Amino acid sequence: MKRDATFAEMLRVAKQSPVAWNRPPPLPTALKTGQPPPLPQQNLFTSKYLNPGELARFDNLMVFARTVVEGWFAGRHKSPHFGFSAEFVEHKPYTPGDEIAHIDWRVYARTKKLYTRKYLEETDMTVHLLVDASPSMDFTGPHRERKYSRVARIAAALAYLMIRQGDKASVGLFADGMIAQVPPGGTRRHIHRLLQQLERPPMQGRRTDLPHALQQAAAQMRKRARIVILSDFLGTDVDAMFDALGSFLHRGFEIMLLQVLDPDEMNLPAVSVARFRDMETQQEVQVEPEEIRAAYHRELSAFTAAIRSHALRRRITYEMVSTAAPYLEAIEAYLGFRKK
Repeated sequence: MKRDATFAEMLRVAKQSPVAWNRPPPLPTALKTGQPPPLPQQNLFTSKYLNPGELARFDNLMVFARTVVEGWFAGRHKSPHFGFSAEFVEHKPYTPGDEIAHIDWRVYARTKKLYTRKYLEETDMTVHLLVDASPSMDFTGPHRERKYSRVARIAAALAYLMIRQGDKASVGLFADGMIAQVPPGGTRRHIHRLLQQLERPPMQGRRTDLPHALQQAAAQMRKRARIVILSDFLGTDVDAMFDALGSFLHRGFEIMLLQVLDPDEMNLPAVSVARFRDMETQQEVQVEPEEIRAAYHRELSAFTAAIRSHALRRRITYEMVSTAAPYLEAIEAYLGFRKK
């Protein structure tokens, strides 16, 4: 009886206060005159290597084109309308282990044989950004950005633009092997993880071994994707590097080599006497740059020409970027256009 009395009391209160029970809460009123405006949205990416405002010029460009993949109902979005975003290629005879959902039952009704449907469809793109963090990347010329800061800035910009586009990015640091790697992702939180990884300084006491790093990375990159390698490539065995890249090419990866050099590395400084130090072995030699300038140019030109030639034969994109130029030129190089 006590419970029934309590329930009856609740009904009585509800009938006396219909506004509280039946009406939604009032809408918020407009700001009164003199009231301060709402605070502007703050920049969520607090990194010295990323300034989203500088990348606004690329907002309307397809930074990373979609990849067409071959498969059975493969794609980036599930849809009840099969064939809506895919191009039919052919039928494939059913074999044990194939998904039953992929069987074309209309063909079975006509032929009494099991076939699956095969499509070409667009899928999301993943780009792996491999950044050289060896000691040689710590070099900087007067009044210029050090090489590691430049490649980290380029990698951060490419990752940000790609994730804004709706695709995925990963970042790996290498020296004599893979130092650290953030797996692919496509969220705003993932951008923070990539930026934190790029904040790591170049590794000291480790020499560059890009072929070994590529062999280690190949074991982690199983799905076809794109690879952008940002490095000075100095001290790299060119033949061994392209042999290691061969395993990626065999699996259909698209590759870009972005070589970043300081002007003093390209032309030698204009001084009478200089002490040169190998930043990886710490060996030093004092010479007059004019005595070795011609021979140095020949060696460097032959080295870069070998990289360009190997890349051209294998349909690998190769670009050279100077730290004296704005870093956005590297983004333009990736996008494939130049200012006229």
